[in-house]
Amino acid sequence: MYKTYCVLVIAVILLTVATACGPSSVPQPTDTPAPSLTPTPELAAFPLTMTDDLGNEVTIEAEPQRIVSMAPSHTQTLYALGLGDKVVGVTEYCSYPPEAQEKPKVGGFSNIDLEQVVGLDPDLVLGTSLHAQSVRPALVERGLKVVLINPQTVEDVLEKIVLVGRVTGREGAAIALSAELRGRIEATMEKVQGTENKPRVYWELSNDLYTAGPGSFIDDLIVRAGGINIAADTKEQWPQLNLEALILADPEVIVLADHPYGETAEGVKARPGWADVSAVKNERIVEVLDDDLVSQPGPRVAEALEFVAKALHPELFVE
Repeated sequence: MYKTYCVLVIAVILLTVATACGPSSVPQPTDTPAPSLTPTPELAAFPLTMTDDLGNEVTIEAEPQRIVSMAPSHTQTLYALGLGDKVVGVTEYCSYPPEAQEKPKVGGFSNIDLEQVVGLDPDLVLGTSLHAQSVRPALVERGLKVVLINPQTVEDVLEKIVLVGRVTGREGAAIALSAELRGRIEATMEKVQGTENKPRVYWELSNDLYTAGPGSFIDDLIVRAGGINIAADTKEQWPQLNLEALILADPEVIVLADHPYGETAEGVKARPGWADVSAVKNERIVEVLDDDLVSQPGPRVAEALEFVAKALHPELFVE
């Protein structure tokens, strides 16, 4: 189950009160509504010719009215831009906002049901690099317009929100949303900027020690939140650590992104060899309740950064 979870988390990203013996006290994300937008003059004119993140040139003849999203992060962006009524299909993993779950499903991540997509008669399909090799060519062959957008960092998220806005006729709204999120991100970074304490962080994706490495969205969150990723020197975006190396790195904070799939702070404490790890000794094990928040590089990025910063520096966010 944990290996399955790890694969799902990685795919999504490319497209994720303490007691004396409990997890660290970190304010958990609430059901905060997606950022709302005031009406903004739109900038894009159609037909529009653009180049997507995989180098494909796409011409969109008219403002899209029927959109299929093949990535949870894109679904979040579409709804944040007020385009929920134009979304006609999503993946099985598009869980936010909740109303997106009511839309027709077109498959999982890379295992897209092509005929289901075609049957929804979309005039725009949004995907990621996962869909570059087989899904996109097959849909293009069937006459569909496919744009692949692949945010991998916090800055990417802000830029790709604007790109989604451009191809959907909501560029003005997207620019406004991106600016709003940038302001929140900068405010969080300013709070942690002056601290000399930069805790070492182990971000657990699965209990077989898969984690987030350099170049990943999560690594960027950790750094911007004033932490040091213990996997920063690995050569992969999603490496599997060995136990000896992890214990030697001695993380001061452990973030359990696999908590929704059963992993707990108590379980970590009971692991053989973990008793002397600083995060275990000092009760700094954070259980992530909303894994979508921190695993999907979309318009909740400012909230995600705030969550990570509070986990690493709770003393700076006392209310």
